[in-house]
Amino acid sequence: MKYKLFGTNTGLPVSEFALGAASLGSNKGYGASATDIPQILSAFADAGGNFIDVADQYQLGEAEEVVGRFIASKRHDFVICTKYTRSSETTPSPANEGNHRKAMRGAVEASLKRLKTDYIDIYMPHYDDGRTPVEEIARGLEDLVKTGKVLYTGLANFPAWKAAAIASTIPLAALQIEYNLAQRAADRELMSMAEYFGLGTMLYSPLAGGLLTGKYRHGDKGRLTLTKTDGYQEDMTTKTIIDQLEIIAAEVDATPGQVALAWALSKNCFPIIGARSLGQIQESLKALSVCLSTEQTTTLDRISAVTLGYPHDLLKTVQRAY
Repeated sequence: MKYKLFGTNTGLPVSEFALGAASLGSNKGYGASATDIPQILSAFADAGGNFIDVADQYQLGEAEEVVGRFIASKRHDFVICTKYTRSSETTPSPANEGNHRKAMRGAVEASLKRLKTDYIDIYMPHYDDGRTPVEEIARGLEDLVKTGKVLYTGLANFPAWKAAAIASTIPLAALQIEYNLAQRAADRELMSMAEYFGLGTMLYSPLAGGLLTGKYRHGDKGRLTLTKTDGYQEDMTTKTIIDQLEIIAAEVDATPGQVALAWALSKNCFPIIGARSLGQIQESLKALSVCLSTEQTTTLDRISAVTLGYPHDLLKTVQRAY
């Protein structure tokens, strides 16, 4: 696996894939087995992966515990990103959830214990809670860096204007967003904002919950079929994308999912790959050897593009190029 610098605000080299730990555990009734978990982590590390993404809410804290046990004897070899906001509790009290300082302090202390470490490489709110002022979030994160408990800070699932406000206040390093061939809404503002501020951008759900593997159209089960009550449905855009993935997969001797991951890698970001079994992580890692042509990448870009809307559509008609 290759290594890239994490954004332009750090000198930190991380693996081009991050391992998502959301499925590492069973506290939520859906995840990897106790046998598969160490195999998944070992396969990722053996491939050169050093970047692991987790959160206190994943498997109600179990995912952090699992990761903590795995890295215990080699902590400094790994870059750990974890998140707070949701809490590790099933039904947290109002004082223990959200992005305010009290929740932030309690969450970081609990995560440090579960991860069995005295520092977290990258720390961020899991989403914008809609009520904590940006100044409080910014200063709270900055204080954690000053204490040495956190090295770098970031944001996940924040609107672009709030992320920009915080990045203008403190040395923010990371942004985590949902981004894949079926979900490119971040192209409207978030991707450009991240580039402007030099943020290392982490892309979660690069396979859209397994949708882009094409498995659901063949009757297989997965996260989408287990979490959606209305079953699996393909709209015309999704059908076009998956059809094209299958065509390109045949051309490059890969699977549709591997092609989708190779496309995500082309965006100069850090796709987060998850797995519930050893076989799944092995299949995803094969995407590292998939080479897409310029024509193939351009085709996928075109058929998955979203309309940018106002003011971008207007600006195309009035801005001059010199």
